[in-house]
Amino acid sequence: MKFTRRHDLDPQTRIDIVKAVWTHQGIYGKMSEIAQAYRISRTFLYQLSWAAKHHLEELFSDPQHLIEPPEWLLEPWILMLRLEGKCSIPSIASMFKHFDYHPNSVGYLSQYLQDYGRCIPSILSMAEKKVVFYLSDEIFAIGVPILVTLEAQSTAILKIELAADRSAPTWQRHFEELGKHLFHSIGMASDRGTGLVAGYQAACQDGRWVCDQFHEFQALFHRCQQLERNAYGAIAKEHDAANLFDHAKSEANLQKRLEQYQRTHQACEQAMARYDQLAILLQWLREILPLCSPS
Repeated sequence: MKFTRRHDLDPQTRIDIVKAVWTHQGIYGKMSEIAQAYRISRTFLYQLSWAAKHHLEELFSDPQHLIEPPEWLLEPWILMLRLEGKCSIPSIASMFKHFDYHPNSVGYLSQYLQDYGRCIPSILSMAEKKVVFYLSDEIFAIGVPILVTLEAQSTAILKIELAADRSAPTWQRHFEELGKHLFHSIGMASDRGTGLVAGYQAACQDGRWVCDQFHEFQALFHRCQQLERNAYGAIAKEHDAANLFDHAKSEANLQKRLEQYQRTHQACEQAMARYDQLAILLQWLREILPLCSPS
């Protein structure tokens, strides 16, 4: 069933949904039945239930205890502000202090998020063998590599781990762990990182490795810029050689400067030809692939 935003659900209908949830709590299959009856997701169903419970608790609580919400109510806000709001931990602490919510120290919030993160597995597990195509790379946190592997079609994170290095044996263990969790890789796209490529080929010998287009095009554009600088440098050398030839007086010096100019002229022609050829090819690529640009 495909779920869409139900702007047509008026307040009374939402109240009826919450009443149905509370009436049938603990009955197997009832939540799915209610969700299907109203054509809403189970996630939205539980959001309505949680919101109703929260507001009723505020309504029937002693007013003097409403200033500070209980710790269990702050935990979802910590996660929402951090993950959805992209707020820094000091920013969350400042907001909590503004509203006099406790605990509100940076140390507590940091420890809470770390504890929450430790409860989440760093690798997905499958009930049965699943054939996948990997997208793998390293990201860095304070200079320490974090190895990440995604599934190409869904972009789901299959495994993410903080590693001591990004050598071939480390990457090999990374991919072997994925194999133990019933992922079978038919291939992988990545940059040309030596450890990454070697580790994948050691762990998945029947998989096919391909270089991702982003890094390939990036390298081509960098190479084109380098060839452009080389061409301008060769033009400058040819110009200098021509000036030396013009100022030569003796026959012997004229012949020497002429040979020098001919060599620099030939080198200049080759440098300009190499740059022109690559620049034209990249221009064709930009026309064929709209996502490809010099930047």
